[in-house]
Amino acid sequence: MKICRFNDNRLGLAEGTSVRDVTAALDVIPPARYPFPTHDALIAHLDEVTARAKELARSAPVLALDAVRLLTPVANPGKIVAAPVNYEKHLAEVKSDDALHQNTTGHTLTIHKAGMFLKATSSMVGAGDGVALRVPDRRTDHEVELAFVIGRTASRVSRADALHYVAGYTIGLDISIRGTEDRSFRKSADTYSVLGPWLVTADEIPDPGNLDLEIRVNGERRQQSNTRHMTLGVAELIEMASAFYTLHPGDVVFTGTPEGVSPIEPGDEIVATVEGIGSMSVRVRGG
Repeated sequence: MKICRFNDNRLGLAEGTSVRDVTAALDVIPPARYPFPTHDALIAHLDEVTARAKELARSAPVLALDAVRLLTPVANPGKIVAAPVNYEKHLAEVKSDDALHQNTTGHTLTIHKAGMFLKATSSMVGAGDGVALRVPDRRTDHEVELAFVIGRTASRVSRADALHYVAGYTIGLDISIRGTEDRSFRKSADTYSVLGPWLVTADEIPDPGNLDLEIRVNGERRQQSNTRHMTLGVAELIEMASAFYTLHPGDVVFTGTPEGVSPIEPGDEIVATVEGIGSMSVRVRGG
């Protein structure tokens, strides 16, 4: 099932070139009062929401997909966790390009030594929101990634059990300002974590470790690889992250980018594609 959020926080089921409006399925989510939960309520109740959405789909209004504005499929992630240099060829290009590593040792470590890092949740947007370049006089690059969403509370999870904690998969764009500052600072600007175009439930992607992915900018292919080339796969990343902090429903994990990262400029159109999920088109504008 492909679950999307669109327009004014509507809930939809994406099917080909259309979307069925099943917003009424959100009524099964229990109401909450202050202090509000630190997880995403839709993801925490995903089974109930999707069951109700299936019932509603038969008579739901059908809209053209290209006529709606796609929002991030997760409205309230508690954390955005990201994996640095998780493709060997990307690590090699970082080491060989001063513009990427800025003579900062931490940027050329393997993921085993560098660990993972956090991005601000305020940086997350959907495909329809686009990317607004925050610091236009600094080099800013695209990074296409497989992203996944945690479906239930996970702490000290073993890799053998890890995939059972995944709610679904989506496409992530980790937009990065180059410089000497810490990764979390340079990658947390508004609109610099693009997620979409929808969430594909985990049952539809039994093997996240063998998915083609690519990115095109203005029609030119810039990145192309397969998730089998990740140093740490989805299960290993969950094991690593959950060893340090508890993951909650709705937390988003970016799995790292392959080689081929390059600058983007206002006016560019980015099309990111991951096998089994689809493609999302993202516009770049000035900040």
